[in-house]
Amino acid sequence: MDELAGPGARRRFADETPLARVRRARRVLRALGERYPDARCELDFRNPFELLVATVLSAQTTDVRVNLVTPELFDRYPDAAACAAADVRELEDILHPTGFFRAKARSVIGIGQALVDRFDGQVPARLEDLVTLPGVGRKTAHVVLGDAFGIPGLTVDTHVLRLSRRLGWTDSDDPVVVEQEVGALVERRDLTVLSHRLIFHGRRTCFARRPACGACPVQRECPSAGTGELDPVLAAAMVKD
Repeated sequence: MDELAGPGARRRFADETPLARVRRARRVLRALGERYPDARCELDFRNPFELLVATVLSAQTTDVRVNLVTPELFDRYPDAAACAAADVRELEDILHPTGFFRAKARSVIGIGQALVDRFDGQVPARLEDLVTLPGVGRKTAHVVLGDAFGIPGLTVDTHVLRLSRRLGWTDSDDPVVVEQEVGALVERRDLTVLSHRLIFHGRRTCFARRPACGACPVQRECPSAGTGELDPVLAAAMVKD
């Protein structure tokens, strides 16, 4: 079997030193940057409040679907005070296409009320404060901090978790542990952009069920190479724009 695939790939990294892992992670970061030079948050937003709400709404649905809903949402409810006073049934009607709309409506109203009551209607720029808001966990908090406030952090969503494990950067399923272990491999200033590049790669090439390994720009850096389709032509046909 090709040493770049299957057991051969795993053996190549079996005795990797911590320094070698750091260097490999930074090569991956650069290679993904070349593949996805425009990697960014794919939610549409104009300010921290809109990004906070949009990220909460993105749970269990796509960014594309959220982006279809938020123009009407923010036209009717443009700030925390408006959301705090929103009619729950009207809000549910707007959010219905995103799924789990009742829970999401309650979260949006709760976020509005918490921001008005505790933060003068403004989105706080601290992780410790953000995670106290209804429906907001560390993943959402890091999205807001990184993309609205420019405060670097690793957003451990399903793509980042899956790719971090496939790349042999962590063995953990605990988002906090993944933050720590993967965060130690790159410069802190690169954490947000690393998140975006991993998410882009997970959505377009390194799929959960069958990754397009033969079209992967980091195949040689990946202990899991060969998990999916290795034929370059077939793999290229799988890649999403």
